[in-house]
Amino acid sequence: MTKRTSAKYKLDRRMGENIWGRPKSPVNRREYGPGQHGQRRKGKLSDFGLQLRAKQKLKGYYGDLTEKQFRRIYSEAERLRGDTGELLIGLLERRLDAVVYRAKFVPTIFAARQFVNHGHVKVNGQRVNIPSYRVKEGDVIEVRDRSKQLAVVLEAASLAERDVPDYIAVDHSKMTAEFTRTPGLGDVPYPVMMEPNLVVEFYAKN
Repeated sequence: MTKRTSAKYKLDRRMGENIWGRPKSPVNRREYGPGQHGQRRKGKLSDFGLQLRAKQKLKGYYGDLTEKQFRRIYSEAERLRGDTGELLIGLLERRLDAVVYRAKFVPTIFAARQFVNHGHVKVNGQRVNIPSYRVKEGDVIEVRDRSKQLAVVLEAASLAERDVPDYIAVDHSKMTAEFTRTPGLGDVPYPVMMEPNLVVEFYAKN
């Protein structure tokens, strides 16, 4: 299980954006950066700075993946035929923890990683405890019977702040979800603008 190296809201503060659209984000109260110098006027970012920021934001959104994990996913997207940025988004959305989060089985992407890691999820009837497991179109993801009454599951189902995207067909009465298709950037309900094209530029130059 990947260790979360920073509190999730620190990333919000650093980026100056409410990345997950959570009502408790500190950015809702103060838009300046963290630390004693956070209120200083920001200088204009260089092209490198913009690319690095786009990478940190996308990487952070999926549970603050390690650079090694994220670089590996990018390299795979680069090898596939098509738009690398769109393919990168598709690969990230096919992670099991991302699907569990999108299906509203848990309230946060961090909870999704822990939920999968602790063995609460089955894919096509088989227990899977690897958050980075890549689902395929048509796969059915379900919460194990003994886990359906966990507080984290009940909390997530009642959240009004986000909707389930149309590439995941969910039945919350049974706690099952089918991954119907691989999405592109325009299909994913990010609360803030993601720029995978800048991520591609970052890795192309570094």
